[in-house]
Amino acid sequence: MAEQGFDTDRLTGALTRETVKKNVAAIHISGKLTLLQRKLSNVLLLNAYDTLTSARSHTIDARTLAMMVGYNSNDMDSLRSSLRALAETVAEWDMLDEQGHQEWGVSALLSFAKLKNGICEYAYSPALAQKLHDPKIYALINVKIQRNFTSGHGLALYENCYRFVRTGSTGWWTLDMFRKLMGVDGSTYYETFKHLNAKIIKPAVAEVNKNSDIIIEPQTRKKGRAVSEIRFLIRENPQMAMFQIDDSDGVRNLAVYRSLRGQGISDRLARQWITEHGPDYVQQKLDYVAGQGEVKSRAGYLRAAIKGDFLDPGTRSAPKPPPDPETQARMAADRAARDAAAAAEAAAFEARVAERRDRARHLDVVESLVSRRNPTQRDADKRLFLSRLDSDLDREHFRQHGWRSALNAGAIIAFWQEMEPEAFEGPGAEA
Repeated sequence: MAEQGFDTDRLTGALTRETVKKNVAAIHISGKLTLLQRKLSNVLLLNAYDTLTSARSHTIDARTLAMMVGYNSNDMDSLRSSLRALAETVAEWDMLDEQGHQEWGVSALLSFAKLKNGICEYAYSPALAQKLHDPKIYALINVKIQRNFTSGHGLALYENCYRFVRTGSTGWWTLDMFRKLMGVDGSTYYETFKHLNAKIIKPAVAEVNKNSDIIIEPQTRKKGRAVSEIRFLIRENPQMAMFQIDDSDGVRNLAVYRSLRGQGISDRLARQWITEHGPDYVQQKLDYVAGQGEVKSRAGYLRAAIKGDFLDPGTRSAPKPPPDPETQARMAADRAARDAAAAAEAAAFEARVAERRDRARHLDVVESLVSRRNPTQRDADKRLFLSRLDSDLDREHFRQHGWRSALNAGAIIAFWQEMEPEAFEGPGAEA
């Protein structure tokens, strides 16, 4: 699928926010969606979110919808087919309501959708709209990043891992649960871990690491000789800046951009080089490579020339003219932006370290409190805590890891602060 231009000037309202809140249940039940259907689901939800429970239906320009998904805006047949599939896909949830009562329900992902005069109109059922609009725990799905994905399994893995970026790990999932999240639970072929790993896990991990703002690493553990569980370690992608490059400066209109594309350089990499080094520098390297005659890989040679600052022998000793005032101002602004981003990243890192330190200290308090309870009290505490968890995944993680469940750390601390508030009083205690 060819990458399409992303004209952000056409976006208004909720669409300018770039991220969409997705209820955890909605993420987990949508494993069987194809890539295009999953992207459409996210963009439609982003567009509708502000009026999700107040408006009976929602509208979006069909070409804008195709643009945000990264699809050929002229292919309305495929768009119709994908909208039809969303209307035919059943969503199912099983969770506790605010009063602690178990609630099970099903609904089509879209109650209806239609295309007329270049406008897509669609709606959610009232019950599903309520679930999507009031998520107790949610993931922020970046709709710009999702456009980079070319497989449904890759995007599904990204969605299911991204919600754990703050904890650094998904926690252990049984293979049955993982197959469900990837939408392959009904296939006998993927019951064999060898097939699951080769066709689903490895390609999906590679795509997440290449195309998103996180880096993930799978780990497995065995029961006997067979793999029984899998988890993913997660960290932020240091190359995130690559995904923030836009076309506000008209990069795609430059001759040097067209030359790079003519050499087989991808759209994203061409914009990255021009943004980082400036058009004059990149053009100089294009001229250098053009003067080298026949080379085995012109694109590879160009990459090396840009990275290594290759120069013609006659130009090495020539003094480099100072940049014009406008270029100097732009370079100074770029340096300031990079410094500010680095400072913000350092501050965010320190905040995460402090948060994890406080969380570990509070979990030590929890462990001490639990150790003082008799077996009957401990069993009652666990049952009461489990009754407050909405997600099957959260409950499964707690059953496996108990009061040290990193996924449920916030809920565990809040639970015990309610049970034994005086135990958390003193330095470092949460308000």
